[in-house]
Amino acid sequence: MAWPAVPREHGSESMTTVLEPGNARVVAHTIDAVLAAADVVRARFATPPDVAIVLGTGLGGLAREIDVSAEISYEAIPGFPVSTVESHAGRLLCGTLGGQSVIAMEGRFHRYEGYSMQQITFPVRVLRALGAGTLVVSNACGGMNPLWSAGDVMLISDHINFLGDSPLIGAHDDRFGARFPDMSAAYDASLRALARAVAVERRMVLREGVYVAVAGPSLETRAEYRMLRAMGADVVGMSTVPEVIVAVQAGMRVLGVSIITDLCLPDALEPAELATIIAVANAAEPRLTALVRGVLERL
Repeated sequence: MAWPAVPREHGSESMTTVLEPGNARVVAHTIDAVLAAADVVRARFATPPDVAIVLGTGLGGLAREIDVSAEISYEAIPGFPVSTVESHAGRLLCGTLGGQSVIAMEGRFHRYEGYSMQQITFPVRVLRALGAGTLVVSNACGGMNPLWSAGDVMLISDHINFLGDSPLIGAHDDRFGARFPDMSAAYDASLRALARAVAVERRMVLREGVYVAVAGPSLETRAEYRMLRAMGADVVGMSTVPEVIVAVQAGMRVLGVSIITDLCLPDALEPAELATIIAVANAAEPRLTALVRGVLERL
């Protein structure tokens, strides 16, 4: 679905500038701002992307598999926040992967960085405006299912939004999609079926379960892990859900994949360290890369 071109002027009321973490220049979440940012990306990479990819913590290795035609720093794109998290490079990689034209976000944004939900999801709006019809989201997460292990790859079948906020709150523009998007099948069943087929073909263990998003940045207490598990979640993280909500509203098909980097079992809980989380994610990344490439090859 391509959005109609609309007149826009930089500096108009639809382009409100504010200062956010790191003094990043952030443009208001409007159709004018989205199209202005899309124009900047299109000037560097004219091919409409088939697939947009969001790379999470420690998963930058997937970026090496992309045949890159252009790299664009987030700072060069009006309205994009700036990544402040270790291991998030903060750039768009434009090229091909698995026979598909792709634009990958090497680094995402989080609620705990101080960004609003609208700012977090602004790049997804831009990628959709550029033509991407499929969104692949990846993340590192904590595992609460006692039958799973650190380093396992999990296919997201559903999610729980425990962030206490939504990127759709506020003024609505019909050009972004429905005011009340249905989230009953947020993670596309056909894409999940492709992922399972790739896993079987490659003899890869692929878990499937529910992801719960929390605000962070503190990790959960033992009591909170018990609560989240009782709510039906298999893994917990601090991202992904905002992007998926906006993608579904925009009519995109979504494939979500998590790498379980640490075990969050209340009765056997051990302190988690970022260096260990990144190391586990990096070790599992080749399987994630093979899975995503395999799915793209079958699209």
